[in-house]
Amino acid sequence: MSASRASASRPRRRWPTLPADAPVLLILDFPARPPGGPAQAAALRALAESIAQEPGLAWKIWTESAAEGRAGGVYLFESRAAAEACHRMHAERLGRAGVTGIEATYREINAPRSRITRAPLP
Repeated sequence: MSASRASASRPRRRWPTLPADAPVLLILDFPARPPGGPAQAAALRALAESIAQEPGLAWKIWTESAAEGRAGGVYLFESRAAAEACHRMHAERLGRAGVTGIEATYREINAPRSRITRAPLP
């Protein structure tokens, strides 16, 4: 029997299903303008204070790449539903500012292994 036929007959492994209320990472990345001085800094501070109040948010790490002209963040939410609600809010806010090309990625957390490696999980 050829190797390809042998591998085709093996059962496929499935990823374990995580609970619906498992923590979720949301990774947002989008085109950004260069820093705009004190007025923009004040607006971004107000935005950060608003994001800190998002239901289900554990934390956010702000990301920037001046070389690529992109910004975004890595967010940890208590659930997929909370992450999706925040994603919608940001997409609407950025869309009103004329920003397109928003990329969003969702990832479930393997909490037991992440705690071993000192992840800041709630």
